[in-house]
Amino acid sequence: MSAPHVVVVGGGLAGLQAGLACADAGARVSLFEARPRLGGATWSTKLKGLNVDNGQHVFLRCCTAYRGFLERLGVTDRIELQRRLSVPVASPDGRRAWLRRNALPAPAHLAASVLRFAHLSLSERLHAGLTARHMGALDLRDPAVDAQSLGGWLAARGESDAAIERFWDLLVRATLNLPARDASLSLAAKVFQTGLLERADAGDVGWARVPLDEVHAAPAAAALAARGARVCTRTPIQGVDVANPERPAVLVDGERVEADALILAVTHDVAADLLPDAAGVDCEGLRKLGASPIVNLHVVFDRRVLDLPFLAAVDSPLQWIFDRSEASGLERGQYLAVSLSGAEPWVGRSRADLQRVFLPAFHAVLPASRQAGVERFFITCERAATFRQAPGTAALRPGPRTQSPRLFLAGAWTDTGWPATMEGACLSGLAASRHALAAASSGAASAALAA
Repeated sequence: MSAPHVVVVGGGLAGLQAGLACADAGARVSLFEARPRLGGATWSTKLKGLNVDNGQHVFLRCCTAYRGFLERLGVTDRIELQRRLSVPVASPDGRRAWLRRNALPAPAHLAASVLRFAHLSLSERLHAGLTARHMGALDLRDPAVDAQSLGGWLAARGESDAAIERFWDLLVRATLNLPARDASLSLAAKVFQTGLLERADAGDVGWARVPLDEVHAAPAAAALAARGARVCTRTPIQGVDVANPERPAVLVDGERVEADALILAVTHDVAADLLPDAAGVDCEGLRKLGASPIVNLHVVFDRRVLDLPFLAAVDSPLQWIFDRSEASGLERGQYLAVSLSGAEPWVGRSRADLQRVFLPAFHAVLPASRQAGVERFFITCERAATFRQAPGTAALRPGPRTQSPRLFLAGAWTDTGWPATMEGACLSGLAASRHALAAASSGAASAALAA
């Protein structure tokens, strides 16, 4: 009996995870990606001698699916993972506080750090601790929880505007790609429960030490090739055909490519355009998921201005600042990357306009930058970096299965229980691959018996 054939459409993290899991299980895999590169929302390029990531991507120790993906690719030596959570937080008035965990078990591991968080008053710190306990008790699958915004829930619990902006927004905005006032309470609570409250080490922060292409795209392509997979970039599909539900197919350059199982691992808007009615997926619901942008600032100073791997900022238009000097190949000075999440106010603004806003912000938060020269300042923008993770989105996120028995969905927008993160993408790829392998194996066995 020949190995079952699984077709994967989409070469982002979800598609790469799904394709590799199927290939590792012995399936023949064909992967089609419309863009000239793999990696999806995580990609790198070279600009005037610098290795530049499209944006700064981080993960937490609790991101076990993503970390397993890295282990499968053999690239764990290319990442940095904190031994113990430690996040420096600076403000323009010169205060610098730390969110650190100690040796106590969760949730007591962060109590001392929150009580010393200098950007809040003592009463705000005490209140934040009580609010965190209530957040830990929320039922993430309760539609009433998903219907609320994090900001509204926090305000109803008596959190001050300052606490929401300087503490809660600091921790949630980068993960949900929305400010607290607009973000889904259930997704925010997922971040807190899994990332900060359930295990003491869950929130330790990790990031890539090399360009993202060397972490995801290139190693995944090599791993798939080693398993005999067919990987085609610059190959958009024109349609999905499930008229014969036992032999789903994609239309590629006018030809039908049939499979024993098909995984659609594209963005939610593309999926809405491709999915046939027989899939039984609410495509209008997918379109309602919307999009939220991320704007990334890339600034090269002529000297070192940040003495840490990364820094978070409050009371500033800056959010999270990362030192990317080593990963970029910069030989002198310092290259800082700033990710601006929920970046609607900054999309479409000119470089000169952003310089006028953000260089003074650098000077306020990083005093050493006041004497430094700016050698380069450029911008990358992902207008649809994630779906809009607002209240009410849980009901719009489908699971991996469709009503067509051999057609499956993957992507960080599917119902993984996680926000739109690298962890969510990898979880979705694994879930889709399990269903696809079961369906493909039964299909191949039936075909063999019929023959």
